[in-house]
Amino acid sequence: GMIVDGGPCAAGLESTIVALRAGGGWQILRPGPITAAQIAEVLGSTGEALVPASGIEAPGQMTSHYAPGKPVRLDADKAREGEYLIGFGGIAGDFNLSATADLTEAAARLYVALHGAADSPCPAIAVAPIPERGIGIAINDRLRRAAAPVG
Repeated sequence: GMIVDGGPCAAGLESTIVALRAGGGWQILRPGPITAAQIAEVLGSTGEALVPASGIEAPGQMTSHYAPGKPVRLDADKAREGEYLIGFGGIAGDFNLSATADLTEAAARLYVALHGAADSPCPAIAVAPIPERGIGIAINDRLRRAAAPVG
């Protein structure tokens, strides 16, 4: 493995993890701020944007790394009783990732929101829908991991 220090992170989410494959191909192991399209511009289009279904090749693929210790419900348009709602865009919630529905702002505020929800007295967390495009793909990846059952 190789680590490249690019300085402070402006995106708020951890890096995109890419595996280089035999024959010049590549595969995204964990989506991040750098999109598959951007990677293809540099490495060519012989890659796959999909996270492999089997096996863990990098620490950031472990689901438990993102678990807030409470049940997490995704794609929520409103909070149910006992839920702390992380909002996005027009869904205000207890904490809004971005009132203007800016995905870059939402990515930068995601962990602040998850920590606030985990520290709240509410026994559960709900999260408003996040568009599955651009850095929204990486946000949804982290949210799906946070929502996965622990254990």
